[in-house]
Amino acid sequence: MTTPTGAEAYPILKRLPLITILSVAVIGAFTLRDYLSFEMLAANREALLGFRDANYLLTVLVFVLAYVVIVAFSLPGATIATLTGGFLFATFPGVLFNMTGATLGAIAIFLAARWGLGDRLADRMEHSDGAVKRIKEGIDENQWSVLFMIRLVPAVPFFIANLIPAFVGVPLHRFAISTFLGIIPGGLVYTSVGAGLGEVFARGEAPDLGVIFEPHVLLPILGLAGLAALPMVLKLVRKGA
Repeated sequence: MTTPTGAEAYPILKRLPLITILSVAVIGAFTLRDYLSFEMLAANREALLGFRDANYLLTVLVFVLAYVVIVAFSLPGATIATLTGGFLFATFPGVLFNMTGATLGAIAIFLAARWGLGDRLADRMEHSDGAVKRIKEGIDENQWSVLFMIRLVPAVPFFIANLIPAFVGVPLHRFAISTFLGIIPGGLVYTSVGAGLGEVFARGEAPDLGVIFEPHVLLPILGLAGLAALPMVLKLVRKGA
């Protein structure tokens, strides 16, 4: 008989990353709200542009790292970070930097959740009976479609979209690919808004963050979500035929 060591002997160790993320997220929600804001970006815009012009590569690295931290710990300010990416680096390559930071941060949450709870929950769902098992089987059969849908539909919070795949046993490579590609449409919209912040600042106004819900923006995104759901619909039709 072997003696369990490490995370096996102390299950709490496996949950420490997720507990840390959740704890920092709660603390950050109360302490960083006023610092990661549009007003702070407007107040420091000249300093940011000056630092970027003098240290472009360093600015890119610091920006992407900051974005990873914001997403990984679910701190307030992800939208402001996306706007900042457009403001500092234009729509392109700004959108590339934004998507890289967001994807890496999402992967950090995914791995923490899967290591802490996901493997156990996925195993329980796999060996359960009734509705729970059918839900798990339905997700397994349509993983790509489900993953793209939860990224493309604006109503699904980004944090939730990072946890659900971890809890149902989605492979890391599928999560990473679907996250990077799935957040491009929304990320491109907000990055382009950020790229126009110079004019917004000059007028003393605030950016229109509701632009993503404008019909000419929202309908194409929902159309992509519909395409992602098409394989599931076809499977249901074939089963019913």
